[in-house]
Amino acid sequence: MSRLAKILEDGLAYQGMSLTDHQKQQLVGYVELLDKWNKAYNLTSVRNPDEMMVRHILDSLTVAQHLASDASYIDVGTGPGLPGIPLAIAMPNANFTLLDSLGKRVRFMMQVKHLLKLDNINPIQSRVEAHQPPAPYDAILSRAFASINDMLNWCGHLGQQFLAMKGVYPEQEIADLPNEFELKTSHSLDVYELSEERHLVVIEKTSTD
Repeated sequence: MSRLAKILEDGLAYQGMSLTDHQKQQLVGYVELLDKWNKAYNLTSVRNPDEMMVRHILDSLTVAQHLASDASYIDVGTGPGLPGIPLAIAMPNANFTLLDSLGKRVRFMMQVKHLLKLDNINPIQSRVEAHQPPAPYDAILSRAFASINDMLNWCGHLGQQFLAMKGVYPEQEIADLPNEFELKTSHSLDVYELSEERHLVVIEKTSTD
């Protein structure tokens, strides 16, 4: 078993997740592609593949248990596909639109889609304000994207439910929520071999005007 596969295996066991061998191979393949492309395209500041497995893959996967397995999601400001690609691998019946404004990131994600045969991701190059989906998404997902207020302002036209992955619990941002939004719930996330705090904040639009 490769070092990356071992970190993934230990991390999944720690986080109480069960994936098929094929899904694990896809996740390792994604890290290998990210590492390869990162050298030329600077897709992430994390340089070490072992660290990518923990900080990007296992971190992204912590929210899977809080998502509906067959819903449609948009991952805004996804960068090289985080958390959308790891979640798409772990949740093959859900659909993920991966939105980023930088062409090199979208080209990377298209390559990942092709090489790993991920039919449930749709990388799109666009600014979030300009993206007009044919139908609202079940939920809007972001990881280290912007303040919650900015996320709601920029993404309000995309759906009713907002899932913000945060580090320390964002008390002030929650206190500053606009009137038409409410905090539905929040979850403390425990990432394998990561001592920093992680939270998932779930916000819903209360009015549709």
